[in-house]
Amino acid sequence: MIQISEVISFNSLENYLTSKSWIKKEEPITKITKAGEGNMNVVLRITTSSRSIIIKQSRPFVQKYQNIPAPIERIVVENSFYEALGSETVKENIPTIIGFDPESYILAMEDLGDCDDMSFIYHERTINTEHFKKLITILHQIHNTATQNDFPANMKMRELNHQHIFVLPFLTDNGFSLDDIQIGLQELSMPFKENEDLKKQVSLIGEKYLSKGNTLLHGDYYPGSWMSKNDHLYIIDPEFGFIGFPEFDLGVMAAHLIMATNDTSYIEKIEKTYPSVLDSKLLKKITGIEIMRRLIGLAQLPLSRTLVEKEQLLLMSKNMILS
Repeated sequence: MIQISEVISFNSLENYLTSKSWIKKEEPITKITKAGEGNMNVVLRITTSSRSIIIKQSRPFVQKYQNIPAPIERIVVENSFYEALGSETVKENIPTIIGFDPESYILAMEDLGDCDDMSFIYHERTINTEHFKKLITILHQIHNTATQNDFPANMKMRELNHQHIFVLPFLTDNGFSLDDIQIGLQELSMPFKENEDLKKQVSLIGEKYLSKGNTLLHGDYYPGSWMSKNDHLYIIDPEFGFIGFPEFDLGVMAAHLIMATNDTSYIEKIEKTYPSVLDSKLLKKITGIEIMRRLIGLAQLPLSRTLVEKEQLLLMSKNMILS
C-alpha cells in the first residue's frame, strides 16, 4: 500500500496516479503541496503540467493528533457519501470524484482551487443571509438523498465522535486542561461538568446518536466543512456521515451559527427555512450539546471570545439541553 506525503517522490506518485488513470502519462507532476489544514487525513494538492487535483488518504489515527486512533475506513464512508450524491441536484455543491483506491484508502477529487472554508464567520460574527439559506437547501437535499441498504454504518467513527461530543467534555477530569486554552476556562466549566441532570440529558441524546436512523447525514456540518468560492458553496469532509436523524446536522449547524453571531434566533430560522418538519426539542438539545462541547471539550474552535462571553454561551446551551 502506497503512503502519500509531501515528501513522496514525483516519480513514485506519478507512477501510482497513472496506474489508476487519474492523471495521464503526458502530464508530469510539477508540485506537491499540503492542501489546507485538515485534522483527520493526509490531504495533498498535486499540480501537473496541465491541472491540479486533490488526493486524500486516511490513516489509522487522526493526522493532526497521531496519538488518537481513528478508523482507517472513514475514507470509504466519504467516497460512499459522494457516490450517493453523484446523481442528485446537490452534486454541483460537492467536489467531483476522480477515483477511489480502497486498498490504499486514497480518494482523488477535483481541486476546488481558490476556495476557503467558512471558519471566518467566527471572527466576522456574521453570515451572509444567502449563504445561510443555501446551506439549508444543500443540507435538505442531502437529507432527501436515497441511499442503498449497504451504506456504511460508520459505527467506529460514530463511536469516536460520540466520545468527543457526549462523554469527554462532561468528565470532570478528562486529562485535558482547559486553562491551556484560556486561563479560567477550567473553573468556568466545572458547574456544567458536575451537573448530573445535564449529563443525563446529554447521555440520552448520545444514545440516540448511536442508534439507526433513516436519513443520510453529513455528520460534521459546521463552518470547517463549508467552502465558499465566489459566492458558490461546496460541502466537503463527510467522513462522519451516517444514516441518522436530520436534527443532528441541523443542530450542529445552529450551534456554530450561534457561537459565531451570539444570535439564538438561528434555531427558529433553521426550523422556518428547512422544508421538512423537525423535532424542535431535539434540535434545541443537539444545538446546546454542540455549543457546550466546543467550549469545554477537546475539539476547540478558532473562536476568540472572553470568559464572560463563553459563560453566557454555556448558560444558554445548558438551558437548551434541559429544555
